[in-house]
Amino acid sequence: MPENEKELVLACKRNDPKAQTAFYNLYKGRLLGVCRRYARTVAEAEDIFQEAFIKVFKNLHNLEKIESVNHWVKTSVIRTAIDHYRHTIHERDQIGYETIMEQPELDSNIFSNLSRDQILEIINTLPNGYRMVINLFLIDGYNHAEIAEMMNISEGTSKSQLSRGRDLLKKELIKIGYAEKV
Repeated sequence: MPENEKELVLACKRNDPKAQTAFYNLYKGRLLGVCRRYARTVAEAEDIFQEAFIKVFKNLHNLEKIESVNHWVKTSVIRTAIDHYRHTIHERDQIGYETIMEQPELDSNIFSNLSRDQILEIINTLPNGYRMVINLFLIDGYNHAEIAEMMNISEGTSKSQLSRGRDLLKKELIKIGYAEKV
């Protein structure tokens, strides 16, 4: 690492605005392309990069080995890009309650006469574990590995609770006359 980059890092740690601008511009040229891989547009990539650098400047004082700053900044940018992707992908791909009827395990006619609030009310009658997995899997679009990690359960437990939750959901729908007996 050139001596001037070390000085730049030290000046940034002292919150020198000119050094921070130079540091930002130095890495923008290097890492904006990384952000672009995770973004749909250039503007979105720039937003990710901005967010990453807010974190970089906020945490720069924690950097102990100045010579590893390139790796540290790149890792921060990549993690921010992945976090942004995860956040926005769930917003983009979130499945609404009304699309639960598209799930092959449940009859497509079951939900045709129910409002979103009625579907939510029926799901909320399920036991907590089943209800959580049903919501996470069918509504929010998480996979079993993600659910297992979030809920601190095994993937097998997630799959089992989904299956049992679907069965209970169908029984609830039969009880109130919205599904035919199988």
